[in-house]
Amino acid sequence: MSKGKRYTEEFKTEAVRQVVDRGYPVDEVAGRLGISAKSLYKWRSDLYGTKQQRNQTTDHQAEMVRLKAQLKRVEEERDILKKAARYFASLPE
Repeated sequence: MSKGKRYTEEFKTEAVRQVVDRGYPVDEVAGRLGISAKSLYKWRSDLYGTKQQRNQTTDHQAEMVRLKAQLKRVEEERDILKKAARYFASLPE
C-alpha cells in the first residue's frame, strides 16, 4: 500500500466483510486487495468495535435466536391449549 492512499468506505466495508462474514484470513484478504493487514484490522475495529464488543454482539444475537425459538414454542403450546379448551367446551355435560 502506498503511503497516504485513501479507500472508500464501501471498499473498507467489503474488505472487512470478507474477513468477518465469509471467514477469509486477514492476511489473505489483505494480500489479494493490496492493503496491509494492519489497515484491515483497523477497519474491522472501526466497523465492529473491539473483540469484546463483537463477542457481546454475538452473545446478543444468540440470545435473540434462543428467545425467538422459545416464543414460537410457547405460541404453539398456546394454540394447542386454545383448541383443547374449545373442544372440551363443546362436549355435552
